[in-house]
Amino acid sequence: MAFTMGFNFLLLLAMAATNLLSLYHLSSTFQSPKPSPPVPIHIPQHLLRHLNDIRATINHLTASTSDSKRTSPVPHDLILHSQVAPIASSCHRHPYLLRRYMNYTPFSTCPYDLDLQETLILNGCHPLPRRRCFSKTPPKPTSSLPLNPFPTALPDSSVIWTKYSCKSFACLLQNNPIDFDLNARRSSLLKYASELDLPVNRFMQLAKSANSVIRLGIDIGGGTGTFAALMKIFYNVTMLTTTLNVNAPYSEAVAARGLVPLHVPLQQRLPVFDGTMDLVRCGRAVNRWIPLPVMEFMFYDVDRVLRGGGYLWLDRFFSKAMDLEEVYEPMIRKLGYKKVKWAVANKTDPSGLKNGEVYLTAVLQKPVSR
Repeated sequence: MAFTMGFNFLLLLAMAATNLLSLYHLSSTFQSPKPSPPVPIHIPQHLLRHLNDIRATINHLTASTSDSKRTSPVPHDLILHSQVAPIASSCHRHPYLLRRYMNYTPFSTCPYDLDLQETLILNGCHPLPRRRCFSKTPPKPTSSLPLNPFPTALPDSSVIWTKYSCKSFACLLQNNPIDFDLNARRSSLLKYASELDLPVNRFMQLAKSANSVIRLGIDIGGGTGTFAALMKIFYNVTMLTTTLNVNAPYSEAVAARGLVPLHVPLQQRLPVFDGTMDLVRCGRAVNRWIPLPVMEFMFYDVDRVLRGGGYLWLDRFFSKAMDLEEVYEPMIRKLGYKKVKWAVANKTDPSGLKNGEVYLTAVLQKPVSR
């Protein structure tokens, strides 16, 4: 009994001592001087934005959100692909669309979601992630494709028409003759009616007079590939045509003519190596509606792929007259290219008259060496 009481007394003393020590520690903490505030570290805004982008991308790829559109789990193949290959930074702005694109059954037939792909690409989500599925093909492919890049008609059976309002090339010819009337486009590239025109044979003469060889090139925004077709049949020049399937099967039309379509947007780095192209032509797709930073990066990417002595051809680039003088000409002048041709004329359609627009046709030669 005495032992038990003694043990309890010792426990009581221990608890009292512990409490006293705790009170002493707290009182000394409160009485100690406050530490000086930390010196703020300046982080540049562009770095903060980049870090936020990275954080947002990781969040979208690894966790579902409470948004009604994003309640579905992240597709397994999207997570898997993010571990083996990079995903374009702009894709994080459209997580719902990206999840829809990657939501499929592996090793089966891919969803036919061409409109979804084009939306992602046009919003900067490019290149799209790869998918482990089989792409759909036309149900009744033609047994023979035309060898002549100017056939009497393009084969309808080479296209899956499900997503388009037109269901045949004949319909496209009637509703969009500017792109799908192959003979009319051919004539426009061979004729000379004003200073804005530069027939293909005249360009080749200019190159020959400068002892320049034209063998390889890229036609940016080349539509259905008529420029590439002319260069192939008349001069045996291989031209790659960048195009997108916006409301019509442009890529299939280019391929049906025996030419090579590149399915890339204007803001995408050209998928060829440095200094390998003899010619880069910019058609109607390159104009004042392109944001200035995108256009400037594009021009310097063109410079990257052109070899020394290669040519940049701007075919009927249009802008407001004041902008051409104050913005675009200085931007082009920074390249340091030689002006082989520089022609400006008023754009006389209703939009041109209303906005004071002009056309520019220019051929510029890259310096042989830097």
